[in-house]
Amino acid sequence: MTPAIFSLSSPKLTDAERAFFKEADPAGYILFGRNIETREQVRALTDDLRSIQGREKLLISVDQEGGRVSRMKPPEWPAYPPQGVFAQLYEVAPASAIQAARANAQLLAMDLHEVGITVDYLPLLDVRVEGAHDVIGDRALGAEPMQVAALGRAVLEGLTRGGVTGCVKHMPGHGRAMVDSHKDLPVVDAGEAELDVDIAPFKRLADAPIAMSAHIRYTTWDRDNPATLSEKVISEIIRSRIGFDGLLLTDDIDMEALDGTIPERSARAIAAGCDVVLNCWGKMEDMEGTVKALPAMSDAARKRLDRALVNAGTPTDPAPREDLLKLRDGLLDAAGVAA
Repeated sequence: MTPAIFSLSSPKLTDAERAFFKEADPAGYILFGRNIETREQVRALTDDLRSIQGREKLLISVDQEGGRVSRMKPPEWPAYPPQGVFAQLYEVAPASAIQAARANAQLLAMDLHEVGITVDYLPLLDVRVEGAHDVIGDRALGAEPMQVAALGRAVLEGLTRGGVTGCVKHMPGHGRAMVDSHKDLPVVDAGEAELDVDIAPFKRLADAPIAMSAHIRYTTWDRDNPATLSEKVISEIIRSRIGFDGLLLTDDIDMEALDGTIPERSARAIAAGCDVVLNCWGKMEDMEGTVKALPAMSDAARKRLDRALVNAGTPTDPAPREDLLKLRDGLLDAAGVAA
């Protein structure tokens, strides 16, 4: 198995993609707007991917947060609020915010489960910091670590109830970034006391099944390498200090925060200790180069992958959609927070 999550170019597999994926046997797939049109089309696509790999428990993922990060859009799917609305609700009614965030996540999961998607890249555990770049902004669950952890736990629980595995991000914390890592490499010069605040939610949710790394250089920990490419950060901070033992993915390896070719970045990330590389652009040349550059997925990583997907595809709560909507919107409305 190749330790990579690949994307594809269109709503249907091309013949070239089908042949390549069968040979490469990637750890999973990620879908984007270019791959998503209707419920029937997405379900056919995910079924096709499963048939290629012969794995029913297949990691098929999407960024479906709500708000500005939504790949499945109206009118085919409902619009969802940004995660920041639950942070607003928490300020006036913490218990209600936890209930609303959990219900919202279960609704999201129901949409994904219906079309065969097993992983959602949610929740963000990045602690919001005033004055930082708004790439996180209203996607954040708050500026107080324990609030972020409490809401993050609710989101993970809601996704699980709907049959989808969640992924905490962006470990060990993106909240202090002053630039957008999609465009440039953020450098965080914060000291240990401030960084303790950033990692606190991740420590509380260290039992999460999947986590995504941050393309950020934390000079206190590693003056030369961003977390995704830093053996020190992955070993000493993520695995030891945070205590995370789940499946560790890179953030999108194509992002401009990193330098070098896509295969070179991918090889460095795996060598540093990431379990799986996330490659989002669906460019055949890059994917072929990545397969050649990477070793086979390690036994430890495969066990983490299997563990992460053990409950994926199996909803645990049959709550009717209308009841969840009524609960979420009623709690938000009662506090005067717009959904």
